Amino acid sequence: MTRIEKVDLRMVDLVPKVKRTDAIQSFVSQETPIVTITDSDGAVGTGYSYTIGTGGSSVMRLLSDHLVPRLIGRDPDMIEAIWHDLEFATHATTIGAITAI
Repeated sequence: MTRIEKVDLRMVDLVPKVKRTDAIQSFVSQETPIVTITDSDGAVGTGYSYTIGTGGSSVMRLLSDHLVPRLIGRDPDMIEAIWHDLEFATHATTIGAITAI
């Protein structure tokens, strides 16, 4: 049975050539966390998200400390089950410390 064996994390910081702004913030940088997952059959998948200049290091720590350990050994074909597990593991994050600050 195929299992997730390895998860690599990278952060790319993309600085725009021209400063961009909207009604509430300036876009000074695009921090882009990139996740690459390798399974026991050698299949590789890559995904990414982004922040607008802040929080990227926190996203990387959340991934490395809490989410990646929940992926190792899982069946990569069980996408919905994995998604629900990761969502449940972090669902209280936004109603706890982050919103209190």
